[in-house]
Amino acid sequence: MKTTNNTILITGGATGIGLALTEIFLREGNQVIICGRRKERLLLAQGKFPMIQFKVCDATNAVERQDLFDWTIANFPGLNILINNAGIQRQIDLTKGIKELLNGEDEIQINFSSAVQLSALFIPHLMIQEEAAIVNVTSGLGFIPLTIMPVYCATKAALHSFSWSLRHQLRNTRVSVFEVIPPTVDTELDQGARERRRQEHRGIPPVEVAEATLAGMARDEHEITVGQAQGLRAGTVKEAEQIFQRMNGNW
Repeated sequence: MKTTNNTILITGGATGIGLALTEIFLREGNQVIICGRRKERLLLAQGKFPMIQFKVCDATNAVERQDLFDWTIANFPGLNILINNAGIQRQIDLTKGIKELLNGEDEIQINFSSAVQLSALFIPHLMIQEEAAIVNVTSGLGFIPLTIMPVYCATKAALHSFSWSLRHQLRNTRVSVFEVIPPTVDTELDQGARERRRQEHRGIPPVEVAEATLAGMARDEHEITVGQAQGLRAGTVKEAEQIFQRMNGNW
């Protein structure tokens, strides 16, 4: 797929992997639109890259997702790439009952439901473009989970399955479906949980994920597995239980 002269919408584009993707696609000569919940972060991103456009959108809200679609199509009719990147990651101990699950943001809505709805909204538009793509950012933890993040890992597993099915449904169209599978990345995704756990390894820089995404799309590599996520993905074929026990032995 061509990686220049596209019009791209990136959800969660103001921070982390989303911001790194914004930078690299701008560098390649694309028009980039970003969205996110926090206007101050979107303004900071625009201050760094004045050529981007943005819209405030709460990915947990189905009405705002519809509004994002309507606004984007009205203002950027040439849009041909949707990148479903918005996500959060929470530690939830379900042995304590439902309190921790309800006391925080909805991972299912942000990580999974938003990607499904936005894909469904944009597909008819993408199908009439000369060349188009949907890019879903999942995780190595969607293949072998960390039990301290049960909902996050489940949403990424679901998004992997959705990407596979969607790719098959769109196989005879002009729309490619890419899945980006990062390892641990040094971002704000975990909302400070790594620091609280005193975790020394914070992950790879977001720019490594962005570079791999660009290169993988250029090669039409539909599942773009980055760094150590390759081991987790391979572990779903063999030795999954052994890898799971090593990852979760202290839980």
